[in-house]
Amino acid sequence: MNFLDLIWLIPLFPVVGFLVNGLIGKRLPKSVVGIIGAGAVLVSFIFSAGAVLQLAQLPAEERSHTVRLYQWFDAGAAQTLGGQMARFQVDFGFLLDPLSSVMILVVTGIGFLIHVYSTGYMHEEDGFYRFFAYLNLFMFSMLTLVLGSNYLMMFIGWEGVGLCSYLLIGYYFHKKSAGDAAKKAFVVNRVGDWGLSIGIMLIFVSFGTIEFTAVGEAVREGLAAGSFSVSDPLFIGIALALFVGATGKSAQLPLYVWLPDAMEGPTPVSALIHAATMVTAGVYMVARSNFIFQMAPEAMAVVAVIGALTALFAASIGLVQNDIKRVLAYSTVSQLGYMFLALGVGAFAAGVFHLMTHAFFKALLFLGSGSVIHAMHHEQDMRKMGALKNKIPITFKTMAIGTLAIAGIPGLAGFFSKDEILWKAFSNPQGHVILWLLGVVVAGMTAFYMFRLLFMTFYGESRVDHHVEHHIHESPKSMTIPLMVLAAGSVVSGYLGIPLWLGGTNAFEHWLEPVFEPLPITQAAIVEHSHAFEAGMAALSVMVALAGIYLAYRKYYKTSYRAETEVASYGAAYPVLQNKYYVDELYDGLFVNRVKDAGVGLWKFDAKLVDGAVNGSASLTVTGANGSNWWDRWIVDGIVRFIGGFIKTASWPIRLIETGYTQNYALVMVLGVLIIIGYALWGGQ
Repeated sequence: MNFLDLIWLIPLFPVVGFLVNGLIGKRLPKSVVGIIGAGAVLVSFIFSAGAVLQLAQLPAEERSHTVRLYQWFDAGAAQTLGGQMARFQVDFGFLLDPLSSVMILVVTGIGFLIHVYSTGYMHEEDGFYRFFAYLNLFMFSMLTLVLGSNYLMMFIGWEGVGLCSYLLIGYYFHKKSAGDAAKKAFVVNRVGDWGLSIGIMLIFVSFGTIEFTAVGEAVREGLAAGSFSVSDPLFIGIALALFVGATGKSAQLPLYVWLPDAMEGPTPVSALIHAATMVTAGVYMVARSNFIFQMAPEAMAVVAVIGALTALFAASIGLVQNDIKRVLAYSTVSQLGYMFLALGVGAFAAGVFHLMTHAFFKALLFLGSGSVIHAMHHEQDMRKMGALKNKIPITFKTMAIGTLAIAGIPGLAGFFSKDEILWKAFSNPQGHVILWLLGVVVAGMTAFYMFRLLFMTFYGESRVDHHVEHHIHESPKSMTIPLMVLAAGSVVSGYLGIPLWLGGTNAFEHWLEPVFEPLPITQAAIVEHSHAFEAGMAALSVMVALAGIYLAYRKYYKTSYRAETEVASYGAAYPVLQNKYYVDELYDGLFVNRVKDAGVGLWKFDAKLVDGAVNGSASLTVTGANGSNWWDRWIVDGIVRFIGGFIKTASWPIRLIETGYTQNYALVMVLGVLIIIGYALWGGQ
């Protein structure tokens, strides 16, 4: 079977699962719903693995396969900035190359495990079929995003995951906090999407195409012809516009605020959004657009600085959070900062490498936290946990592996990918010792807050409510088996990128080389360092991580957790960190409440106009449910009444026939039969 020509089926299978569960899932047993939902993703994974294996058999320079199903758009001509006329032609096509192959394996592989886990975790929930329908739609959107052959296909998937995040974060729609979090995610991402859409439009008017491969070729040809130059304001503008989209989708400063609140959704949703799919979209998009960013070193510097600051900012907040999922949420924001730090210093392969390893251990940690919450009867506050080590041993052991991995302990996946980023931040021409130093500090903070989570949850004295403690039990196999598989991945996935100083060849970086081929531009000379020096730098970062673990050990393992002791240890910084630097309050004051004020002001202003027109005076302010409002009455309500009235009028002839009376329908049928018979007898004469 030629899997390469069938890559268009990879996002199609989840659509089938979405349609089946969405349309008839309510009438199916939950076991069947789960099989349909997980099975659709499993088939996508099988097709993905087959296609990647066939791609790997091709020579490195030929590892790019495009399947064009049909021409999607063919619009009028527009003049590019180069003076040429170009039609807006977009294919509905899919592209498989080394970068998209990594993404589809991560999305379908880890997505399948999350689906399996969900069959156990969500089994007692209402709307079970609806949940799996949303999950499958999410998978379709993400696979479209990473497989699309052009920026518009990517944008469709980009908006699709935004819609699905709204549906899944707000899954518990009866909870106000969940509804608010869903709306927050949706609105904040629209801000970022504005930047992405501007960037895509600039790409078309600059190069006359939005196909990934064609844009890359246009940049190289323009360089060769002398039409383009490094640091051209055009490239800087495009890169920054694209990065605005990435800051929204991948939760970077200042648009990170939606991601911690996304934990309001069910835990499998948190794992899917935070680990395998949505938040990695921004990293993928910047990596895919590397030919744009290479031409804009100033924009790359912005990416690196924002990434480093986000990593530090989010890690500091994670130090004092008490909700087990919120700690992991801020950890995700911080780790995404690491990925953008790598992209910003030109280490595109290192950023994607960390994306892949992080998907394993962060999915493991989120699903592990879900297993803890399941055992604790939906309790998420770590201050009400403790001494769970022997009560849920599989959950404990797998989460311990994930914690060691994210802390960067040698031998586990996180060590290889994190160390590669730190080394590139120090040694690459676009890097800087300050960026490296920030990364090392974040490594220590990460180790501290993650082992704080581990010790508060599984060690020390029990702080569990006595009504809950007697019912604590290990999760079912449908939940623990995915944990064990992810734990294995959190160990072995790092060995795909063993660095040279450890005797490896960094096979992962070589796999991605065709996608991240450097442009023929003059760059600063790379300072060569010995393997011994690189090993010393790695040892230093490990020592910092071990120091963070030791500090957590002293504070949360050797002594029992006491809230007052923790508060006192941070002093005046504690309320600032606990309240997340008051950024949400700042945004409420600057934006949210001001929009509300504008709405109230418009309401009062319209009410005054109507009252003045009726009474001859505009001095009376009318507010409240009974107050007149010109905008609502004539614009909003007017549009609704017009649509309803139009449909009612247009449907009048049909209503004469569709009466709902059986005898009328029988009469029409008889008349129809008589007409057909009459035509057959006399119509041909």
